[in-house]
Amino acid sequence: MSHVTRPQDPTFSSHQFIQLALDNQVLKFGEFVLKSGRISPYFFNAGLLATGEMLSLLARGYADALAEQISANNGDNEQELVIFGAAYKGIPFVAATAQALWLHHGINAKWGYNRKEAKTHGEGGNLVGADVTGKAVWVLDDVITAGTAMREVVEILEQAGASVAGIIVALDRKEKGQAEHSAIQELAATLKVPVRALVDIDDLISYLADDHGAQNGQHKDATQLAKMQHYREQYGV
Repeated sequence: MSHVTRPQDPTFSSHQFIQLALDNQVLKFGEFVLKSGRISPYFFNAGLLATGEMLSLLARGYADALAEQISANNGDNEQELVIFGAAYKGIPFVAATAQALWLHHGINAKWGYNRKEAKTHGEGGNLVGADVTGKAVWVLDDVITAGTAMREVVEILEQAGASVAGIIVALDRKEKGQAEHSAIQELAATLKVPVRALVDIDDLISYLADDHGAQNGQHKDATQLAKMQHYREQYGV
């Protein structure tokens, strides 16, 4: 069992998150073939966000972003906040974020998620947790690549009588799709809601280029940095 000194009040920083992601193999640098056929110099696997430290930091990032959004809207932390995560990876994200919102911002958010297959007994249905009917819901996700999965989530919520208030993702690749816009930009334009990210490819490039990377053996890797910069120039928005 690994024992570490637990911080009294952990706060989110992009560099700390990137370093932890590298330590836990969530983020890898190298060469990876994407579904699009592109050769990416990095890969983010949210399925490996499987430690208390990583989940806590990610949840704090989501919570801080949500609290900031509420403050920007009307400054009312008492307004009802409903957050939603898509099965399966999104479930721990929303559960941990609801707790972080309460502990760090005093916001008593409601949270829910969907089942992959509708339940035919008991309470039935394919939604679990907060009643989203008539609510404007914030959706949390790891990465939006093509936007297909997120559109399915939006459809699920709309069928339940809810609307989407906004979307927050862990990582924005800031990458073109078939058109000149990224999937995130297209979603924001289509849904007419804010879509924001905790970390993006520019943060990854910054990490490789500065002294934070030295702490994880990544500093001054000129080849890797050049690959990231070239990929950004070639496919970035």
